[in-house]
This record gives sequence, structure tokens and C-alpha cells, in this order.
Amino acid sequence: MKKKSIEVNNPLDKWREQLRRGGLELAILLSVSSTSRYGLEIIRYLQESTDLVVTEGTIYPILGRLTRSGVVEAEWVSDETPHPRKYYRLSQRGRKHLDEMLDHWNAYRGKIDHLVETAGRI
Repeated sequence: MKKKSIEVNNPLDKWREQLRRGGLELAILLSVSSTSRYGLEIIRYLQESTDLVVTEGTIYPILGRLTRSGVVEAEWVSDETPHPRKYYRLSQRGRKHLDEMLDHWNAYRGKIDHLVETAGRI
């Protein structure tokens, strides 16, 4: 009789997923900070520039939430392709929001970097 193999969730995998989710909004905002992009273009940009794999099922709800909150503005454009595309860009409010997020990110990263250095892990 064979024993059933029990799948054990790797705590490191869970941590990586939480870290990825925590930084995803920041990554999306950074991807539209200098130019307007449509959803699939944002996905490709993130994957090509960072190897961050994001699916449509993940990105569109975030873009919708950011649009509803006024951080991102969305505009349908129909003159480029046979099908209209919704382009996203930072709003004025979004620029301030992104700046605040970056301030928090940099402060947090600095604290973690300090702990890593103090522990002699660099």
C-alpha cells in the first residue's frame, strides 16, 4: 500500500506571493507614470522590464480600482487598431499618490536593507 504524498505549502512561496502582491500596484503605477499604456501593454512592459508575470485576471481589477479612486485615468482609443483599446495614465492625484508610495517604499526598503547589513547577510 502506497502512502499518499501530502502537498506541503512552502512558506517561502507564500512570502514571495505576498511580496509580489504588495508591490504590484506600485509596479503598475510606475508602468503608466511616463506614458499611457493599454492593459496588455502594461502586462508586457512589466514582464519584459522586470520578469514580473501578471495576468489579465490580476491587472484589470487593479486598474479598475485605481481608475475608480481617481489615481489613474482611462480613455478609450479607437483610431490605432481595428478594436478600441483602453489606455491608462496617471492622473494628477495619481502622481501625488505614486510619490507617496515611493517615499514609503524607499523608507521600508531602507529599513530592511539596514537589517540585512546588520545581520551580515550582504
